[in-house]
Amino acid sequence: MNDSYLETLRAALAQVSGFIYPNELELQWSILIVLYPYITGLVAGAFILASLERVFNVKSVKPTYRLSLLVALAFLLIAPLPLQVHLGHPERAFEIFMTPNTSSAMAMFGFVYIWYLMVVLLVEIWLDYRREIVLWSKSETFWPKRLFYKLLTFGVDNISPRSLEIDEKIGRALTVIGLPSAVLLHGYVGFIFGSIKANPWWSTPLMPIIFLFSAMASGIAGVLLFYMFLCWLRDEPIDMPCIDTVAKFFLTALIVAFSLEMLETLQTAYEAEEHFDIIALLVEGKLYFSMIFVQILMGSLTPMFLLGLAQLFDLPEKVRKVFYGASAVLSLVGIFAMRWNVVVGGQFFSKSLRGFTTYKMEFAGREGLLSAIVLAILPLFVLAGLLYLLPPWGERAGKESATS
Repeated sequence: MNDSYLETLRAALAQVSGFIYPNELELQWSILIVLYPYITGLVAGAFILASLERVFNVKSVKPTYRLSLLVALAFLLIAPLPLQVHLGHPERAFEIFMTPNTSSAMAMFGFVYIWYLMVVLLVEIWLDYRREIVLWSKSETFWPKRLFYKLLTFGVDNISPRSLEIDEKIGRALTVIGLPSAVLLHGYVGFIFGSIKANPWWSTPLMPIIFLFSAMASGIAGVLLFYMFLCWLRDEPIDMPCIDTVAKFFLTALIVAFSLEMLETLQTAYEAEEHFDIIALLVEGKLYFSMIFVQILMGSLTPMFLLGLAQLFDLPEKVRKVFYGASAVLSLVGIFAMRWNVVVGGQFFSKSLRGFTTYKMEFAGREGLLSAIVLAILPLFVLAGLLYLLPPWGERAGKESATS
C-alpha cells in the first residue's frame, strides 16, 4: 500500500464522524446531480403553466403561454448536460438508445426525453409560431434570420384561416399529450430516488409526488420572474390579472408540495424506525441550515406568507409585484435547497447507520462549483437566443385575428 493512498485514506477518514464502511468514504452524486432534477423541474413546471391556457382554458394566463413554452424548451435542451458531465464518458449515454433496457428507469428516461423534446415541445412551438414564421420568412430584412425562418417553414407557407385552425387543433392535442409527458419527465426523477431501498431517506413512495409538485412550483416561479423581468426590460406594463392568476397557481403548488414534505416527515417520525435517530441527528446538525432555514423557513413558509397576504388583502399593485417577485426568488432558492438536501444530504449516511460522511465541493473540477454555475446559467443564454428568434410578444394576437 503506497504512501499516496494512505494519505488519501487518512484525509477521507478525518472527515468522518463515527464508523463508516470503506466504500462509503465519498459521495457518488455531486452538485451536478442536484442541478439535474432542478432543471428538469423547471421544464415540467413551465409546461404545466402553459397547459393552463390551452387545455384548461384559463385565459388570464395567456400572456405567459408562449414564454412558458420557450422557457421549457431552453431548460430542456440543457437538462441532460449535468448527467453528461457527471458520466465522464458522455458518448456512452447514447448506448441506452442502441441497447435499450426496459427495466432501467434511467435508460427509459432517454426515450421520454426524446419524445417530449422532439415530438411534443418542438412541434407544439412550431405549430403555434407557424403563421409568424411564414410572415418573417418574407419580411425579415436580415438575411441570416430570413434564411432561418425560410428553413423553419419546411416548405409549408399556407396560413389560411382553415390551415391555422388545423394548427390550433393539433397544437391543443399535443398539449394534452404533453401534460402527462411533462409529469412523467420529472416524476421519474423522484421515482429513481424513491426506489433506492438502501437509503431510508429516499425510499418512500411519496418521493415522486413531492418532486413533481415542487417542480410545478419552481417552473411557475421561474416563468413569473421571467415575465416580470421582460416587461420591465421592454418598458411594458405588467398584466396584473395575469400575474395574479399565476400567483394563485404558484401558491397552490407551494402549499401542496410543502404539505407533502411535512406529511412524509411526520410519517417518518411517527414510525420511528431504526433509521429515524440518525436522520434526526443529520437534520439537527449537517443539514440544519440548508433544510430548516433555507428550505422550510425561507423557501417555503415565507413565500406562502407573502402570496397569502396578496390573495387575502386588496394590496396595491406595486406591493403585489414586490411580493410576487420576492416569493418567486425565495421559492427557487428553497427548492434548490430541497434538491440539495435530498441528493447530497441523503448520501451523508447509509443503510449501515454507523456514522456520517461529508461532502467537500471542489471549485474548478469537472463536478465542481464552477461547472455547476456554468450549467445553471447556460439555459438563460439559450432562452435569450429563443426570445430573439421567436419573440413571444403579442401572445398570438395576430393568429387569433386571422382565424376569427
